[in-house]
Amino acid sequence: MALGFLFFSIGDVLAKLLTDDFHPLQVAWFRTLGLVTGVCILLALRGRRLLRTPQPKLQIARGVMAAGSATMFIYGISYVPLSDAIAVSFVAPFIVTLLGALVLKEPVGVRRWLAVFTGFIGMLVVTRPGLGVFHPAIFFIFGAASCFAVRQLVSRWLSGVDSIETTVVYTALIAFFIITLFQPFVWQAPPNLSIYWVIAAMALVAAFGELFIIRALDIAESVVVAPIQYTLIIWGTIFGFWVFGDLPDRWTVVGCAIIVTSGIYTTYREYQKSRL
Repeated sequence: MALGFLFFSIGDVLAKLLTDDFHPLQVAWFRTLGLVTGVCILLALRGRRLLRTPQPKLQIARGVMAAGSATMFIYGISYVPLSDAIAVSFVAPFIVTLLGALVLKEPVGVRRWLAVFTGFIGMLVVTRPGLGVFHPAIFFIFGAASCFAVRQLVSRWLSGVDSIETTVVYTALIAFFIITLFQPFVWQAPPNLSIYWVIAAMALVAAFGELFIIRALDIAESVVVAPIQYTLIIWGTIFGFWVFGDLPDRWTVVGCAIIVTSGIYTTYREYQKSRL
């Protein structure tokens, strides 16, 4: 799990670098290229039986959300520091709790609602709207987190219905297909040969990151490994400073601490509920 999120962080850095030369939609297409290549290899080895699903509409919906989250996140990081973007993206677990209560009618106690509210306060501390720090591109990050949360919700519906491999195959193929539809309108050729190495590296680390996380969730309980996602803020801060010279201020650190604490508590409550 730790390796998976490290690779995701490296992919975020490379994506932010590529937005200097390419439209975010094209960068998102490059990023999904690695995963869809792996999926094609998986289909060649396992056969088309991986495409059999009793819930094709839900699988398509998950792919649409994957395309939306990837594209909006890359839009966002092209304008805001990496550490700020990652911090705001951590609101996804709280959106999952909210949607679970509203859509799935899951019971949510007072303490979990308090954790959701606290996480939202943490996001406000990071973005500080009205204090001259807020950037409108943060809405893209919030949109990406919302799409990711819907993906998680759909995953709950699909658990026990389809295998992880089938879900990954559909998510990769649908997301790649949707983003490909926009390429004729934004496509531009790489300006030099060295860019191809950056593109290849981003696609490769994105694919490996996805595979490592899927493997981690396959062999360990999610409550054990899920909090490791918060190592993203460590890598985002290190890479953001090293590559882009961005260093989060103290209020961003405070906001991150609030969000991370609330997120870990929410994960713990989800685990307790699953054990009842």
